[in-house]
Amino acid sequence: MSAAVKPITPTPTRKRPGTVRSRKIPRAPAPKPQPLLRMTEDEFVDWCDEDVRAEWVGGSVAIMSPDSFEHADLGLDLAAVLRLFVQAKDLGVVVGPNFQIRISNSRRRVPDLLFINKDRLDILQKNHVEGAPDAVFEIVSPDSVERDWREKFIEYEAAGVPEYWVLDPANQQTRQYRPDSHGSYQTIDAENGVHRSEVIPGFYLRDKDLWGTPRVSGIKWLKQLGVK
Repeated sequence: MSAAVKPITPTPTRKRPGTVRSRKIPRAPAPKPQPLLRMTEDEFVDWCDEDVRAEWVGGSVAIMSPDSFEHADLGLDLAAVLRLFVQAKDLGVVVGPNFQIRISNSRRRVPDLLFINKDRLDILQKNHVEGAPDAVFEIVSPDSVERDWREKFIEYEAAGVPEYWVLDPANQQTRQYRPDSHGSYQTIDAENGVHRSEVIPGFYLRDKDLWGTPRVSGIKWLKQLGVK
């Protein structure tokens, strides 16, 4: 991967809908420093129970801050809609927000939501997902800007996550990434404000539903997706 890093550009690019734009690894301002613990992976697994939301990265443990109302509210709506949609279509499972992904021998991450296709449920273990899920959704909080936009972008790309979604309430941005033929994430342009998933057939997110005031209700959201 190239060492050069280009910042993400919030202004939409005028290109044919549904096509990819040139790859950019987003840069974000540094978050507030948080205390780190050092543990082996086995120690982390023994220590981190269901009451602790933490990630293990290269031997360091980062305890995650509680969600803001904005983050939690969007997360609950998205989780409910995505879960019911996937169940209605018999596509697989949706897990989150406090479930680990073991994406490498040195990384255990905790995404806001993840989707696993029903044909790959063998990667779902009792307390974690072993390897790359089919889709990951992260909702950006003030203390997770660098982590969601940059660190996890790089890690999920390297792990081969087929679809990475970043929802940024502060900037009202929706970004969808999929790998190209070389495995490098490319930004997928929306079609008239609609971001369509490739790995969750029939599922999409609309900017006006996510960032409108008030946000569209979960019931209306599901009806738009064809779930009654």
